[in-house]
Amino acid sequence: MVPHPRDGRVDRIRQLSSPPEGVINRRVLELTMSIQKIAVLGAGQMGNGITQVAACAGYEVTMIDIEQDYVDNGMATIEKSLSKLVSKERLSQEDANSALSRISGSVDRNSAANVDLVVEAIPEIPELKFSTFAELDGICQPNTILASNTSSISINDIAAATNRPNKVIGMHFMNPVPIMKLVEIINGSETDTEVTAAVIEASEKMGKTALCCNDSPGFVSNRILCPMINEAILTLQDGVAEPEAIDGIMKLGMNHPIGPLALADLIGNDTVLHIMNVLHDGLGDDKYAPAPLLVQMVADGKLGRKSGQGFYSY
Repeated sequence: MVPHPRDGRVDRIRQLSSPPEGVINRRVLELTMSIQKIAVLGAGQMGNGITQVAACAGYEVTMIDIEQDYVDNGMATIEKSLSKLVSKERLSQEDANSALSRISGSVDRNSAANVDLVVEAIPEIPELKFSTFAELDGICQPNTILASNTSSISINDIAAATNRPNKVIGMHFMNPVPIMKLVEIINGSETDTEVTAAVIEASEKMGKTALCCNDSPGFVSNRILCPMINEAILTLQDGVAEPEAIDGIMKLGMNHPIGPLALADLIGNDTVLHIMNVLHDGLGDDKYAPAPLLVQMVADGKLGRKSGQGFYSY
């Protein structure tokens, strides 16, 4: 196994979570066992997916958004997803009903006052993240872990908006949440090892594989993925090949399940542009400069699947 890039962190977490036989590390046990109630901030595609997997794992979950319609739409998506799992015999009707019974909706962030873990899944706007975490810091109990599902915004910058930087961590789920197995765990420079251990355990209870990295622009996933997508866009921009050929070559030749341009449409071209700007600004290297075609498409509203038009029509 490749060691975690922060020297000694993996060994310390292993020591915390795997004490000698017959010995219970009560500090970690108390923290991990205390995660019984979770609040998910945001009822959109990511938020309702996180809510679903948390509820299916046995957690009591409050899904919070700014309007009741958003909460209702999120609940409808969860009900549809669970029904599909039941129809495919991947989940019993009894378990689906139990999961739904553990979910409540709210339009009041004060509903997160007594939870043990908050997972934020709101739009990728830095100032919105910072103000939200500052608000949560004042609402939640001192021991509550505040996690962000951000795909690119610095965990250290988010943590700096709070008075508990040691309890702030990245918990980056992949889309679609009920299907994708990875949770990318991002440690800030002050994140407690006990917090990391607790979030890893919660992720695994949700049926996910939790892999850790340190805070850095784009983390691991998007520092590697988005430049590849950007290069595919440059290839299209330069007239090297049409979208179908670019995607087909990567699927058939590199065994990718989806081509980079189709993936950009799925992620959202505006999101890809945002991440490329984060990489470009944060790492100071022009190799991360977003393709002019990507910039133009976003300006034209060609965002991909969510707008009906991107590199493909939907």
